[in-house]
This record gives sequence, C-alpha cells and structure tokens, in this order.
Amino acid sequence: MAYIQKRKAADGAVSYRVQIRLRGYPLETATFDRMTDAREWGAKTESDMKAGRYFGEAKRHTFQELKDSYTKWKPGKIKCFDERKPVLTRWIELLGDCQLDAITPAKIAACRDALAKETVQRGAKPGKLKSGGTVNRMVAYLSDVLSYAVKELQWIERNPCERISKFKEAVGRVRFLSDEEREALLTACQNSNNPDLYPAVVLSLTTGARQAEIMNLTWQQIDFDNRLITLHNGETKNNEPRVLPLVGKAFDLLKERTKARSNVRVIDTPLAQKAAESLKRRSKARRIGTSLVFPPTGASKSGKPIQLNAAWNTARELANLGAWEGKDESRKFRSNFRWHDLRHTAASYLTMQGASALEISKILGHKTMAMVSRYSHLAPSHVSALGDKLAARMGL
Repeated sequence: MAYIQKRKAADGAVSYRVQIRLRGYPLETATFDRMTDAREWGAKTESDMKAGRYFGEAKRHTFQELKDSYTKWKPGKIKCFDERKPVLTRWIELLGDCQLDAITPAKIAACRDALAKETVQRGAKPGKLKSGGTVNRMVAYLSDVLSYAVKELQWIERNPCERISKFKEAVGRVRFLSDEEREALLTACQNSNNPDLYPAVVLSLTTGARQAEIMNLTWQQIDFDNRLITLHNGETKNNEPRVLPLVGKAFDLLKERTKARSNVRVIDTPLAQKAAESLKRRSKARRIGTSLVFPPTGASKSGKPIQLNAAWNTARELANLGAWEGKDESRKFRSNFRWHDLRHTAASYLTMQGASALEISKILGHKTMAMVSRYSHLAPSHVSALGDKLAARMGL
C-alpha cells in the first residue's frame, strides 16, 4: 500500500516521499515536489506491481550483474558458448557497467553503428571492416542476454533489441570443390604427416557433417553393421538428433581404425599404468583410454579431440586452394576454402546427383528450406545440363 510522507527541508522547501510496501516486492520509494504527482505515481506503481507490469529491478541491477548471471546460466544450454564470451566483454566496453534501465534502443543502435566501423582483428585483410552479418550476430548475442533478463529474472520489462533494425547481409557464401580441386585436396591430406587429417576430411565430404560433429565423434555413435553414424540429441548444433551415412572410403578408414585400436594391449598393473601415463605426458602418442575417434595426444591436458589446424593449412596450400599475397618476407598464402566448405561441397554434390531438398535437409540437419537452397549451389555445367533436358522435353 502506498504511504505518502510530507517532508520539509532546512530551507523551507516541501517535498512528498512515497513508499510502497507490497508482499513479494522490495520496498519502492520516490520523492516529488507536488502531492498530486506523488499520489499519481503511488497509485500507478502499485497497480503495475499487482498486475506484474512493474520492473523497478532495472534500476537496482547493472549490466555487469546481468552478464555474470547469464554467463553462469547459459553454458549448459548451448554449444560453443566460449565464442560468445569475447563478444559479451565487448558489449560491456561499449555500454559500460550502467543500470539496466539506461540500456535503451537508441544507445544500442549507436553501439551497433560503432561496431560496423571497426576492423576485423584476425583472419582477414588489414583494414577490412566488420560485415553486416558479424555485427548482426553480436547484437543477437546481446539480445539473448537481455531476453534472459526479461524472461528468467524479470529485471526488465522489454528487450530493447527488439526495436533495433539489422544490417542487410550479403548473400550466403557458397564455395565448393571442383573435381580437380577435390582430388588435389584429398591427395594433400593423404600425404600429410598427420594421420587424422585424411579420414576427418573424407568423413566431412561424405557425410556433410560439421567439423565439430566429426572431431567429437565417438565409437559408440558408429553402427558398422548398418553403415550409419548417429548424432544424438545434444551432439549437434541445433541439439536435434540426426543420422549420417557411413559409406565408401569413410567406412573403410574407420574400419581400419577399429583394428588398430583393438590391437592395443591394456596394461593393468598399477606400476605399469603409472609408467605408461608418464610416457604419454612426454610424448605425442594418441590416448587409448578414450572413446573419441580422433583422440588427443598423451600430452594434451584438455582431453579434447586432436587439433588439425596446422595440417589442414598445409594441405590447402599444397592443393592450391587460394592465392599468394605480398612479397618477400611478407609473402603469405591466403586460402579461399574453409573446412565448413566441405559441407557446402557435400550438399552441392548431393543436389547434382538428384537428391531432393528434403533429403539434403535430413542429412545436413537444416530446419529451413532456405538454408538448403543456400548450400545446394549448382555448378554452371549442371545448370546447362538441366537446360538441355528441358529443351529436349519441349522439342526446342
């Protein structure tokens, strides 16, 4: 119930302090110069509190508090949360540790425009500005934090990002291997010093799976009898189960790995195990006490799958998937083909073999046909072949 107290300062100025005490809510107070304003605020605020429309919490919590709470709550609910951490830190720098009610659509829009003028820090040519898609994703991460404040914490009434317009994004990049490029890349991978590179690339090409799905693959997911790989709920990007084909060379390569794995003798004595663990920590031998198809080295402390970055970069250079830039000491090979483009390649080849959009979406795990259309890019020669079939059917 609202309680209004008349107060008189030393200089004779009169003010009216409103206090609202309502069960389930913290004490709310405000001070006004006029009794009329005090009564109006008290009546409206009390009404909003009873109706669940009052969010005075926005004045009592800061953006840093919200970020800390979100960082504890979110990781178990999505994959690859680590990539959001630097983005959220950047938003703290842009918005400051202000109260939540100070985060307005206008302030976010100003920060969005500032981000669009920043250059990409790594993996791009010097001086290249952030793309519209990159800025949009950064705003989307902020929006998810503020949505958490609305739905889970009830610290703010409405997500201010809902009133922010997005930048127009470029048409989705589609890069896939020609027959000659595919052969060159596979040859380079097969000749690599890293024995994991070739089977990982072959699996990516024949299944269309994402890199993380391939590298985190376990033996329990593989069904050799039915030639299938099952990605269970929580093991995919969108957390939906999916079945992948295990065929051809990929099947043979994994079969060979099972034979090599079964030939490893497990040492049971405590002293021998201790000696083996000591040797592993000092060597590059693969771990055997793991279900990963691509296990880490014995020296790895993370327990995560083996990293293929160095071997992959060398293979791309040997396959000439890119161009050389600069001169002399600054000369550097810049590839125009990413690991994710192996997925583009699988989708494109499926389309050229006559697979339907629905079939492709089931294998690649896309929720919308728009994404399938983006991946299923057709080679110019295949477009011409389709045109020949159409002309022949019409007799033209």
